[in-house]
Amino acid sequence: MRFVTYSFRSKTRLGMLTEDEQIIDLREVSRRYLPGSTASYLDSMQTFIEAGAKAVTTAKKAAQYVAGLDSKGIRRLAQAEMLVKRNRVRLLSPISAPRKNVICLGVNYQEHIDEGVRARGVQLNTPEVPVFFTKPATAVIGDQGKVLAHSATSKIDWEVELAVVIGRKGRNIPRAKANDYIFGYTVCLDMTARDLQRRHLQWWKGKSLDTFCPLGPSIVHKSAMPDPKAVRLQCRVNGETMQDGNTRDMIFDIPATIESLSDGLTLEPGDIISTGTPSGVGFARTPPIFLNVGDKVEGEVEGIGVLEVKIAAAR
Repeated sequence: MRFVTYSFRSKTRLGMLTEDEQIIDLREVSRRYLPGSTASYLDSMQTFIEAGAKAVTTAKKAAQYVAGLDSKGIRRLAQAEMLVKRNRVRLLSPISAPRKNVICLGVNYQEHIDEGVRARGVQLNTPEVPVFFTKPATAVIGDQGKVLAHSATSKIDWEVELAVVIGRKGRNIPRAKANDYIFGYTVCLDMTARDLQRRHLQWWKGKSLDTFCPLGPSIVHKSAMPDPKAVRLQCRVNGETMQDGNTRDMIFDIPATIESLSDGLTLEPGDIISTGTPSGVGFARTPPIFLNVGDKVEGEVEGIGVLEVKIAAAR
């Protein structure tokens, strides 16, 4: 199950992607064709996640209804614009306006640590606990969005990451129960202004500029991606592969991360945790490579899909 937030005919809608890349309007299909169902929690991805199992059950029923239609029924849905091809809509960030900052992990892949040590010529030890920072909601954009080349920076870099979406409220969550609190997974591009990162002596400013947190293209429900312990991550710039890693190389896996983060800190439905990047970033190359206006960046995570953005001049 792949859930999306999309814009179509100037309306923002909650949808479910089918295998043939069509989008089911979950609210309208459920309201019109599923007797007894309610559309109150189908207004947004946030309310959908908060509704928990009953929302997922409704989505399954909507998908089953569409799958059971004959060609005439499919045409009827398409004419009513309750079933649209993906290439006719604009995908937004799955959670378009997160209620809290996106939580990110730094230095969570040893090879990424090693490349940073070589590039900067400074010692950086493997962390003993997860290293957290955040990105504000104003940094979030969706698939096919534009990452702005702000005048504040001349060194924009890329980082592809697997992101976790929390589905249940919890605190002090043991790693053995972490999966119970996960809703699903998406792709994050942790865009970074390396010059600001160095100048301010911390990560937040250089990673938090407007548009510097692309998310998407969808959220894959955990039932369709039950064990992301060994999934491939790739980042391509103008078609050239720059990063090619695997989540099995994480220093802190997802259960350990959730356990550490939730220790004394409440996680809530819709919270997003991006789990760090493998090696292959631009600043660590010889010579360093940074992004320019017009460049296309694709972040791909196996089992989820491709998140694509372009670098654009900031007005």
